[in-house]
Amino acid sequence: MNKFLDPEVRWGIIGVGNVCEVKSAPAMNLIPNSRLVAVMRRDEAQVKDYASRHQVPKWYTDAQALVSDPEVNAIYIATPPNVHLDMTRIAAAAGKPVYVEKPMARTYSECKEMIRICEDAGVPLFVAYYRRALPHFVKIKELIQSGAIGDIRSVHINMKQVLRPEIITHLENNWRVDPEIAGGGYFFDLASHQLDLMDFFFGKITHASGYSANQGKIYPAEDIVAGSFVFESGVLGTGNWCFTASKEAEIDETIIYGSEGMIRFETFGKGEFELWQNGLDPKLHQFELPKHIQLPLIKSIVGELLGRDFSPSTGISGARTNWVMDQLVQPRVF
Repeated sequence: MNKFLDPEVRWGIIGVGNVCEVKSAPAMNLIPNSRLVAVMRRDEAQVKDYASRHQVPKWYTDAQALVSDPEVNAIYIATPPNVHLDMTRIAAAAGKPVYVEKPMARTYSECKEMIRICEDAGVPLFVAYYRRALPHFVKIKELIQSGAIGDIRSVHINMKQVLRPEIITHLENNWRVDPEIAGGGYFFDLASHQLDLMDFFFGKITHASGYSANQGKIYPAEDIVAGSFVFESGVLGTGNWCFTASKEAEIDETIIYGSEGMIRFETFGKGEFELWQNGLDPKLHQFELPKHIQLPLIKSIVGELLGRDFSPSTGISGARTNWVMDQLVQPRVF
């Protein structure tokens, strides 16, 4: 990759929607040697309103104009997945590092093209799988690597949600369940975080297979997925996701089973997890999460660009998650 020569990361954002209100964009001004200097959205009234409320000095309604701004030297793509590839192409052509929202793209094929484009342009590519940098998940990885629960045997993901899950923001245009925009349904939006965490904990998944269906017939995307996967490390995994369950059945639980204990946590819950070790009482580990939840990951990206840190979430790792999702949703049985 080409060396980042500036002493400061000056962000330009393409697509300042809901995710930029609290989760991500405000963090850019809280990190040393990092500033948000420009935002873009096609709707002029909305982008002017965002820039005014967040004290952003510049706004645009055209992505190319924002990318071409000489003051902007890093691009955050916060749009729906269907334009991630095109926006990455524009940013990379300008020689500017790319930070893209998750899922990285609609398909693994699109992810590979994004990686190729950035490699050819010599710019780094990062993906907003921010849970890799949150303190409770970092601690879980440390416990796994230290052998706190012995040799890891398997992991099981269990997610059941009602038709309108409370753990996501609902918009007037619910693009999250339109495969043409999102690549799939809530599985792509939510399970991508869970599967990426599995990659963070255990490394690359080398084999995956599953089935998906549209049981509710409420929207065009799949609403139930079940599958299994194998990690390069030898750990085995299973997952079951349903997005038309009853309120009483709602659950967000991942359990890691080891030869000497287990770890249980919610992916979308509080910053905590349960540690169970043979012969000991279960222990609840609790951590305070940042108000701007992407701050730790963005801080690592700024650090990598300035040559003093490394980001745990890259285009390479993000693409692996898309590959797994592609395998799990095929074939759709009905």
